[in-house]
Amino acid sequence: MSGGALVARWGSATVAPVSTLVIAANLVLIGAAPSWLVLAVALLLAGSLDAVADVANNAHSLRVERRYGRSILNSLHAVWSIGAVTGAAMGSLAVGLGVPVVAHLALVGALLAGVPLAVRRRLLPGADAEDRPPVPTAHAGGREPSTGRRPGRARLWGTLAALGTIAACAQSVEDVGAAWSALYLRQDLGAAAAVGGLGFIALQACQTVGRLLGDPAVTRYGDRAVARAGAVLGGCATAGALATSSPAATVAAFGLIGLGIGTLIPASLRQADHLPGLAPGAGLTVVGTIDRIAILAAPPVIGAVADAAGLRTGLLAMPLAMLLVVLCAGALPRRLRAAAPAPAPAPAPAPTSAAARRTGPPPPHPPS
Repeated sequence: MSGGALVARWGSATVAPVSTLVIAANLVLIGAAPSWLVLAVALLLAGSLDAVADVANNAHSLRVERRYGRSILNSLHAVWSIGAVTGAAMGSLAVGLGVPVVAHLALVGALLAGVPLAVRRRLLPGADAEDRPPVPTAHAGGREPSTGRRPGRARLWGTLAALGTIAACAQSVEDVGAAWSALYLRQDLGAAAAVGGLGFIALQACQTVGRLLGDPAVTRYGDRAVARAGAVLGGCATAGALATSSPAATVAAFGLIGLGIGTLIPASLRQADHLPGLAPGAGLTVVGTIDRIAILAAPPVIGAVADAAGLRTGLLAMPLAMLLVVLCAGALPRRLRAAAPAPAPAPAPAPTSAAARRTGPPPPHPPS
């Protein structure tokens, strides 16, 4: 069952913490796997659970964002980036101290399990559909035009494909930076060993900064304008770096790429969750699936091109991906959409004091 189906059935407030707890428990199995087959099954389970948790966490984050009435999803994804760096640092420290893998993963699992247990009661109650924005019925100046009808299936799937392409391009560029930046700096540009890892560090650090700074920009200018500006920034930086042989310029270019792509995945997820005609979590599942296909496909494709024509030629995929984002950004909204109006509060109960029970209701007004 997909993450979207689970969210539609039980709600993101339930699926997000439960899936995180199971992920934490599965870490112990990964560390203690007695054979490659058990390890393969545990890793397959980890990937599946991660996909479910990804949908549920983003669905609930968007519920919270709609209550705020402004963009906060980029900052929440910045926390993910910080967590990824923290996890890598913890792993390196554990290896340096000689901590056994089972003990290390058991400790990490215990820490992860404490998070959903601590925040479970602070999640939003009710069904996810309660916080979804209403389908717009009128065209207002500066806002999205609307016909007042839900989009047809072909248009809906076309929009999801464009949103998935935006997320996939951002993810591919990030993964290419992780997989190939060090090799490009060392072998193609002759950079020192200490410089080899700086490309990916610059990309991740600037991506985190871009996400932390992206929410005010998205709230003011909208996802479409911010996405196009970021894609143009990243594409021009990469093209310029590939035209030179300077390691310093290349490291700076990877940093600008990270800054440019920071808001792309949150923007595509936000719009996918807002599309009318889909159950809660369904749009997130489709975009997330396209994104994960890109994770698997991008590095080996770049490798194949690099074998045939050189790594510099393979890295041309990065500015091309940014160009594709510019072309697909029309699927993103110009402005954030408001949440569905909150239900009216229930009327106050009638007074139940002893005096009110003795005297009863006031006498009717005498007729004039």
